[in-house]
Amino acid sequence: MAEQKKFDTTSIIGMLLMGGILLWIMYFNKPTEEEVKVKEAQQEQVQETSTKSDPVLTDPTTQVPVSDSIASAQLQNKLGAFAFSGTTDGITTIANDVLQLKVSNRGGHIVEAMLLQEKTFDSIPVYLIKDGNSVFNVSFSTSDNRNLNTKDLFFEPSVTQNGDNQVLSMKLKVSPTQFLEYRYELKPGDYMLDFGMRSQGLSNVFNTSNPMRLQWDFKGIRHAKSAVYENRYTRLTYEYEGDKTDKLAQAGQDDETEKDVSWMNYRQHFFSSMLLSNTPFKEARLSSSDLLQQADEADQETNFTKEYKADLLLTPNNGELGYVMNMYYGPTDYNIFKSYDRGLDEAMPLGWGIFGFLNKYLVIPFFSFLSGFLPAGIAIVVMTILIKLMLSPVQYKQYVSQAKMKVLKPEIAAIGEKYKNNAMKKQQETMALYSKAGASPAAGCLPALLQIPVFYALFTFFPSAFGLRGKSFLWADDLSSYDEIAKLPFEIPFYGDHVSLFPILAAVTIFFSMRLTTSQQTMQQPTQEGMPDMGKMMKYMMYFSPLLMLFFFNNYASGLSLYYFISNLITIGIILVIKGYIIDENKIREKIEVKKARPKKQGRFQKKMAEMMEQAEKQQKSKGK
Repeated sequence: MAEQKKFDTTSIIGMLLMGGILLWIMYFNKPTEEEVKVKEAQQEQVQETSTKSDPVLTDPTTQVPVSDSIASAQLQNKLGAFAFSGTTDGITTIANDVLQLKVSNRGGHIVEAMLLQEKTFDSIPVYLIKDGNSVFNVSFSTSDNRNLNTKDLFFEPSVTQNGDNQVLSMKLKVSPTQFLEYRYELKPGDYMLDFGMRSQGLSNVFNTSNPMRLQWDFKGIRHAKSAVYENRYTRLTYEYEGDKTDKLAQAGQDDETEKDVSWMNYRQHFFSSMLLSNTPFKEARLSSSDLLQQADEADQETNFTKEYKADLLLTPNNGELGYVMNMYYGPTDYNIFKSYDRGLDEAMPLGWGIFGFLNKYLVIPFFSFLSGFLPAGIAIVVMTILIKLMLSPVQYKQYVSQAKMKVLKPEIAAIGEKYKNNAMKKQQETMALYSKAGASPAAGCLPALLQIPVFYALFTFFPSAFGLRGKSFLWADDLSSYDEIAKLPFEIPFYGDHVSLFPILAAVTIFFSMRLTTSQQTMQQPTQEGMPDMGKMMKYMMYFSPLLMLFFFNNYASGLSLYYFISNLITIGIILVIKGYIIDENKIREKIEVKKARPKKQGRFQKKMAEMMEQAEKQQKSKGK
């Protein structure tokens, strides 16, 4: 009884903590003056950039506009026919309210992609492309046997409006009517832009007997406080042969050659850079290299996580290129991906099979609904409470089964003593007792197994939930990162150089919940000869699991640790209520005695099992003679 009072005290402390959470949440989620100023500055920047419609063509050293005639002469000497445009280095900017893109004349590709409404862990704008981390290039041969790369050639920009959309045309010209064009169209409020690649009048210029290829090299820029944690969820995903999806290796180096690739996602945990094509690429050579692993996994100052490469075969039609494509630079967010109806949600790390199903059709919609009117931290707490209450009937059945086994323990022990020299008979009599009493050892395991899919689904959901990014709760500045409360002057292997509080709270509560569960299970399960001592094993697990939680989750998202902390608190409360107020062992004993007194009709399967056991017993006796 003293032990139960101790757990009552723990439950009261948990309830007090929950009350403190509710009282403090309004204060901790109130925007600061600095956040308000940053938001206003972003809006002013968007208004300023969106008014720019004329391309900027400047000399990179003097920033003075370059003469078309001088540029044309220089390029003509170097590149022959593909120098007609008469342009040189310059940048053209297009933007909407969420995305700003800078496109270079050299290569005609995007050299800077900035998300206007997102910040990194150190409060600087989120750049998916910057300082040469992305190279987009078409390689081809000409009819006069020259090998050219568009990344080395100069395109001529032209900005127009298509309704509310901004359109940027980049043309690599041979003449006014002969050119290769990249066309970017950016819609308001959209991270997905239309991208077209076509040629006109170049069928006699291209040497189509040699393959034309599109190469896209990309290094993932680090955005999170923990580079190791971010790298764990940074991965190349692609769709091929219709609706099949696959991923390259999560760590190390990996490469794959696939047919009919329709899109690829260079995922960087919470952000994605994608290329999608209406006409699948007949051949795609994809590769991924772990830059963080190559440098030093403990190096938190690294700038990049992974390097991706795609080498795509282009197939001209009648000697001309014509591809209708899209590009995406934005959040790795399930709801945004799903809205495009192109299977992009398969790029989310939500688990496979039933785990992914639960996330897509239960967890994500539920959390999206709650976070629509509640702060993220409170949404996690409320969702955890409701999920645990939904699973409480399952947990109740588990403890009823354990209580039955506890009541039967003396009789099982007596059977074991009576037939200690006859294992077959002991098993037979034990099974007969279970059958008469309406109890089963497996009945206590089944409810626990039913909870595993929900447990694992939530384990994969929280690290990928974009809605947690940058959201604070209590002492946690960012629920998508660890909640550091102290910095250590040294590095602890597998733990890190800091102390996170939510994993400590989760470890404490999982210890008490396992202690309650273990005490019930070890009382109802007698140790059988030749079998491992379950009591000792459960005792080891009771101490090992909290340590695993403490070390493993110290660098994980604090939102996940918060979920486990609240979940374990509720588990403790449910166990205490079930044991103290719902399950009456005396009534269970009476019901068992009534069932045992009734004549029980054996089913076909039970009869067959009994006959097999009797036959096995006879064979054993005959061998003994």
